[in-house]
Amino acid sequence: MRLLLLVALVATGPARAEPLILDWSAVPEMKAVYGTVEARDTIPARARIGGTVVELLVSEGDHVEAGATLATVRDDKIAFQIAAFGSRIAALRAQLAESESDLARGQSLVQRGAASQQRVEQLQTAVDVIRGQIAAAEAERAVVEQQQAEGAVLAPVSGLVLGVPAVRGSVVMPGEVVASLGGGGFFLRLSVPERHAAYLAEGAEIQIAAGGRAATGRLAKIYPLIQGGRVQADVEVDRLPDAFVGARVAVELPVGQRRALLVPAAAVTTRAGVDFVSVAGVSGEVRRAVLTGETLVRDGVEMVEILTGLVPGETVIVP
Repeated sequence: MRLLLLVALVATGPARAEPLILDWSAVPEMKAVYGTVEARDTIPARARIGGTVVELLVSEGDHVEAGATLATVRDDKIAFQIAAFGSRIAALRAQLAESESDLARGQSLVQRGAASQQRVEQLQTAVDVIRGQIAAAEAERAVVEQQQAEGAVLAPVSGLVLGVPAVRGSVVMPGEVVASLGGGGFFLRLSVPERHAAYLAEGAEIQIAAGGRAATGRLAKIYPLIQGGRVQADVEVDRLPDAFVGARVAVELPVGQRRALLVPAAAVTTRAGVDFVSVAGVSGEVRRAVLTGETLVRDGVEMVEILTGLVPGETVIVP
């Protein structure tokens, strides 16, 4: 029985895939271009008050979180104004204590019939006026204290510090840029010649050589405005290197389609530097010398383009 099974296996030989009948396939035409690493959001961190930069906590290339203090701007006049309000409030509190004492004395005299009710009402009005003046002075001091707190320049977003135009000891005006931040993630921005604009499609797969490794991106947005004969497009890439914003990255961009004959890479054998493909002939299997082109993946199968040696309609024998 074992001998019969061995003879049967030798007779059948190794299993082969189904023969492939050659036909034209649509292959994307790729164009080598360069993309630029850009931050999705480039936001300046501005000074909210005018004054002198007394503290600078970041430099180019630092990663910061939203709300972190980047620098401190100080205006010495604000401290003087706070001190002036403090003195004014202290004087008003002294006047309030004296007025409340007069009011208490007047109420005691009214109870004994030595003073009129009108006098007590005047004293009460004086106390209320001083209390109002104290409340107004405290509110004005709170405004000035808030201005002093706004001397801290805060990071508007989490991200990378791209530039710090301010220096320690420099004088800045309200609204002046102290640092520039890039956040919200990073993407590739392409500038493509307008003759290829008709072939661009959002969602198309893009081949990228980023950081010395091959990666795949997606064409996320195509801008409708053409400037200088070029179209702007954005490509989203996972784990895009962001060490250098503005760095140029090589991109293979699909700009059209062409016809090609594709066979599985397993069907191509090489002997003495010549590539061969087995095809079904009239009298049996025939080895045909071919000239191969680029290699690409279709549905998870590695395919090789045949430039010459085969024609559509022929049956390729795949091992």
